[in-house]
Amino acid sequence: MQRKTQIVVVGGGAGGLELVRRLGARFGRRRHDIILLERNRTHIWKPLLHEVAAGSLDANLDEVGYRSHCHRWGYRYFHGTLESVDRANRQVIVAPLLDDDGSEIIARHPIRYDHLVIAIGSISNDFGTPGVAENCMRLDDRAGADRFRNRLLNHCLRVSREMSANPSCDAHVRVVIVGGGATGVELAAELYNSAAALKYYGLEVFDESRLEITLIEAGPRILPALPERLAEAAQAELEALGVRVLSGVRVVEAQPHVIITGSGERIEGDLLVWAAGVKASPVLAGLDLEKNQLNQLVVQDSLQTTRDPRIFAMGDCCSCTPSGRDRPVPPRAQAAHQMAKTVFDNLVRDMEDKQLKSFVYHDHGSLVSLSRFSTVGSLMGSLVGGRMAIEGRLARLVYTSLYRMHLIAIHGWLKGSALLVVGRVNRIVRPRLKLH
Repeated sequence: MQRKTQIVVVGGGAGGLELVRRLGARFGRRRHDIILLERNRTHIWKPLLHEVAAGSLDANLDEVGYRSHCHRWGYRYFHGTLESVDRANRQVIVAPLLDDDGSEIIARHPIRYDHLVIAIGSISNDFGTPGVAENCMRLDDRAGADRFRNRLLNHCLRVSREMSANPSCDAHVRVVIVGGGATGVELAAELYNSAAALKYYGLEVFDESRLEITLIEAGPRILPALPERLAEAAQAELEALGVRVLSGVRVVEAQPHVIITGSGERIEGDLLVWAAGVKASPVLAGLDLEKNQLNQLVVQDSLQTTRDPRIFAMGDCCSCTPSGRDRPVPPRAQAAHQMAKTVFDNLVRDMEDKQLKSFVYHDHGSLVSLSRFSTVGSLMGSLVGGRMAIEGRLARLVYTSLYRMHLIAIHGWLKGSALLVVGRVNRIVRPRLKLH
């Protein structure tokens, strides 16, 4: 019996999940074996993690189970974590899978590959700042978002009880967010939206006035990816909500419940969140492949790694500088989706002995949602035939359409459209907040 061509995709984020769907739909299981290796059991779109953290999105309703998805689209899902890659024997080494009590469920084992795609995304970059790893929470994944939400609700309950016992007390929930990019800005706004709704769910004496949020950005302004006018509009909106925005402020240390700035100011917080920059997973450092200073895998225009044409890399974990450009493709969801299409085309072309195509990045702009309060952004490239700054309802419509496009990319048109309808119904019938 002829051995099947085995394609292993490591990482089930936005790009990886779209890629295995495309591969499974194209090849099926007769002559190909498409394998997704992923450390989580379910997928949630990363740009929505700030809503999961604030409780305004119930991830249990919006997540995608890999096992049901692989059954639908003809690939196999392996629950596990990448440990290393044996390039000589073309094997992915999977780390031991452990239970909650530390007992071993599945021992370390290899998975052979004919083609390998690494798409494990990114994690927050603390730039070696002392105390960040021990004292700050991050929104890198569903677990981190759930942890933040649980602690947020606990502090809201504490303040509510203090106010019930002593109405004249000046108790607040203090949140310090380091990083004025999209994640930090969106989280700050979403927290005010959630706090305003808590009074309908048992915390009658608690509202958004009991929030104290400080947003710290080391650069000269927040939202550097947006035009300055829009960044200023977003900052004005945040400050109107009550957010203290500090730009041009460098964080030098994090202590328990305290952020220390370069000027020596101590900013106290019940919850400290680090959302300043990204880097690739440390596991990539041990691979015998070319990497940059952020541990990202350096790839050619075809998205093949520079040292091994059988290994592709895509999404946040790769460093791709297309021909004619002087800067790498930014780590955004739109880039991961575009790379998934190119890697799919090149895998097909490689198996058909055709010349591979070069990845061409189309920057469709950046959008930032300030919850129900506002949305700002800029559209560029083929979307508008140039560059256009947008705000308000139009920006919100475009922002919402990005998630719709993601659903269609991972589910196909039929199920993706059905899920959009279900999502509209859920927003009407389900609670505004996830409180557990």
